[in-house]
Amino acid sequence: MRIVVAHNRYREAQPSGENTIVDSEIAQLTAAGVEVLPFIRSSDEIPSMSKAAKALLPISPIWAPRAQHDLSRLLTERRPDVLHLHNPYPLISPWVVRTAHRHGVPVVQTVHNYRQVCSSGIYFRDGVICQDCKGRVLGVPAIKHRCYRDSAAQSALMATTLAVHRGTWRSVDRYVALTSAIADHLRDYGIPDERIVVKPNSVPDPGRPAPLGDGFLYMARLSPEKGVDLLLDAWRRHPVGSLGTLRVAGDGELRPLVEAAAAERPDVVYLGQLDRAGVQAAVEASAVVIAAAMWHDVLPTVIIEALANGRPVLGTALGGIPYLVGADAPHEPAGTGPAEVASAVVGGGSPMPVGIEVGEAGWVVAPEPAALAAALPVARAGAAGLAVAARARYERIFHPDVVTKQLIDIYAGLARTPNRV
Repeated sequence: MRIVVAHNRYREAQPSGENTIVDSEIAQLTAAGVEVLPFIRSSDEIPSMSKAAKALLPISPIWAPRAQHDLSRLLTERRPDVLHLHNPYPLISPWVVRTAHRHGVPVVQTVHNYRQVCSSGIYFRDGVICQDCKGRVLGVPAIKHRCYRDSAAQSALMATTLAVHRGTWRSVDRYVALTSAIADHLRDYGIPDERIVVKPNSVPDPGRPAPLGDGFLYMARLSPEKGVDLLLDAWRRHPVGSLGTLRVAGDGELRPLVEAAAAERPDVVYLGQLDRAGVQAAVEASAVVIAAAMWHDVLPTVIIEALANGRPVLGTALGGIPYLVGADAPHEPAGTGPAEVASAVVGGGSPMPVGIEVGEAGWVVAPEPAALAAALPVARAGAAGLAVAARARYERIFHPDVVTKQLIDIYAGLARTPNRV
């Protein structure tokens, strides 16, 4: 089987879980015997482009003529079975779907965000969840509020791109929805059920988990939607040292808040931006990983990394976080539901504080400082009780062997279809 994987890499200065997932997926497919033809562009290429190429950048989200030319040549020469698209912006463009179809190649797209509808892709604006453009032919609110790169002009371009490519997105042969919530988003957009498959991401198996460390790890981009300010507010509601150490890794616009907290309290440690070895060391030093998203975060890679290392997760009840920790199941077998698990985790039959939901591999709460503050001591006390379950959930749902087989099955189902509909 021969697959083109198309992805516009985000800038390396802004570390991206999506870049990491695409790289891992290519490696896993190759190891499974799939011939992968990477069709990769990077936003880091933009500064070194020729003047002529830069002149075409304003239209590239809509069309990207150079990318269409290069892809057309690749499809003609290598005749792949499927094209798998991840991020098309800004150098690839959704037009690659049309180019692939013109060559008779079916298209799979993994949906990593909400950019079929939202210009910023995250349904988040001015510190709150925003869906003002949902259901609109043209995202005028995105232009008004400068939602894309804080630019009215670039927001207008992205809103126009989404309007132009509404039909393009609806022609994709198979969508990979990372969670059931993303599947609902796609249905709401008009994609029929038979074109949607729920398949999560995976991360490489780090091997047998190290014994639990102590305290908490927050590892994400330090930006408002990721909730580091929410976490720091919740943390300050506890006496210094009462919860162990809070380790914070990452970089971004809210870095000064983290540095100030680390200067103020000895139980807050700012680790900066970590490489892979540093990430692994930070995970092993901690007992619980925190995902404090303020938006409907689709599938935070850091949570899968936590589960792989046998670390339970405390998160906000938004986006894919409840699914990741197993707190979204509508029905539980008798004796294993949230109430029963809560009693076991808290210990001695003590009732779980109101507003904290327990899943198979962690806890979720409302994205509010008081709720998160109440959950922190519960998570610290219950970490050892969920560590084994966290690793088991990773092995059952998010292990590369499991996820790669799902993806290959998706490809095979399309490749066997004589005529693309």
